[in-house]
This record gives sequence, C-alpha cells and structure tokens, in this order.
Amino acid sequence: MFFDRDGVVNQAVLRGGNPHPPDSLEDLRIDPYARTAVNLLRDDGFVSVVITNQPDVARGTQQRAVVDAINAEVKRVTGVEAIYTCFHDDADRCDCRKPKPGLIVSACADFGLDASRSYIVGDRLKDVLAGQAAGCTTVFVDRRYKETPADVPADILTRSLEEAVEVILQRERTPA
Repeated sequence: MFFDRDGVVNQAVLRGGNPHPPDSLEDLRIDPYARTAVNLLRDDGFVSVVITNQPDVARGTQQRAVVDAINAEVKRVTGVEAIYTCFHDDADRCDCRKPKPGLIVSACADFGLDASRSYIVGDRLKDVLAGQAAGCTTVFVDRRYKETPADVPADILTRSLEEAVEVILQRERTPA
C-alpha cells in the first residue's frame, strides 16, 4: 500500500486553492483516520509506505531537516513501515520524482513487494500517473483542488482516506 503524504496522510496546506506541504512540524495535521487505516491494512497483510515529493528542498525554500522531522512524526503517529522522499525539483529529471515510479520501484525492491498487487492512494494527478507507471491499482482522493483535472484516470475515485481504505479492503475481501 502506497500513500502520498500531503493531502492523504496529512492535511495539505491550501494556498490559492492548490495544495502545499506543511511549512513546519507545528503546521502538521495528520489525518485522524491514518493510524486506523494503516492498522486495518496491516491486519489484511499490507505493508504501508508513504511516498512523497518534497521539491521545496531543492528550491531552497525548505530545509531538509524540517522535512525529515515531519516524516519522522508521520511515521511515528501512523505506524507506516517507511517513508520514501524525493527532494528533487522537475528540472533535476530524476527517476524518483512522481509522476515517475522510482519511489515505488525502490520500496518494492526494499520490501519484496509486487507493484501489480499494490495500491497507491494519492490526491494529485502525479500520484495516479506514478502508480500507473509502476503497475499499481490507483486510488484518487478528490480534495477538489483548483489544479485537479476534470477527469483523473484513476482506477478508484474517493473523497477521503477512510473511503479509499474501505473500498480497497472490500475489493480485497471479495472473491474474484
């Protein structure tokens, strides 16, 4: 199970209708359902990993230590197994920045996971595209951001983390 961080596991900070990461640990607001989600998924055999783009580090507008502190708190509160972070900007053309699947590929290798049997839950088109590129089932949490295209090509559309987990568990528990 792959989760985007800002906007899924924790609240995104909205500026002009567009999502941004929290600026500090004090600004971090973790979704109250996140710990329950991870526990329910773990009970069903899922490994939960957060994957997140944090380009503000490359842009010089955020310190890596702040992102690391936020990630540590997200991991502590939610109980996810790991957090994989891309600190690059688009101009770096790295393989780990979503919409490329590098973070998913790395986590799959590290944990022995099969991307084709995995899900990614995200709130932006980049999350869905990264999941598609890796071969995951994609779940889009529509937060109604200004930037959201009218038709996100996700396998599953939801309005919350809780709804996303409910749909995933129902799919997994229903015989094919």
